Amino acid sequence: MAKTETVILDKAGIARAVTRITHEILEHNKGGEKLALIGIRSGGVDLAKLLRKRINEIEGGDIPIGTVDITMYRDDLAARGNLPIGRTDIPFPLDGRNVVLVDDVLYTGRTIRSAMDALMDFGRPSTIQLAVLIDRGHRELPIRADYVGRNVPTARDEDVAVDFNADGNPIEVRLIKP
Repeated sequence: MAKTETVILDKAGIARAVTRITHEILEHNKGGEKLALIGIRSGGVDLAKLLRKRINEIEGGDIPIGTVDITMYRDDLAARGNLPIGRTDIPFPLDGRNVVLVDDVLYTGRTIRSAMDALMDFGRPSTIQLAVLIDRGHRELPIRADYVGRNVPTARDEDVAVDFNADGNPIEVRLIKP
């Protein structure tokens, strides 16, 4: 049986969503003074870079950015077998910062829980907020995003794919049905 795919956000829609998220982050945090962005590997890293660019354009300055790999913090590591371990790079202290975790798709919440566990090994932020491009529902943990580009109700057997170009810019979000 062939899968069907529907484009739910094109490049222009993604740009609008990222702009809205950027303004919501700045409004909620009263600017970017104590702000830091941490992208979750892999899609969250590119989105964090895009958010940083937009925040810097609006606020000036240079918002610190980092990346976190959650492989070793996963609660299903034994069941998944050998997973490639990426690099976590947080080149600034987290203590006292308002950290915005960034990911492309929020689903069960388990990735976010793992990312928060990883962050705590690097310091004690004042707050941890969550920004996602797509929230597809089906939470298994009590986690919600503070900033959402688009809510997309899905069935559990469906998938959401965010496509990036060679420069790391998101170009399309697709809903994939079996």
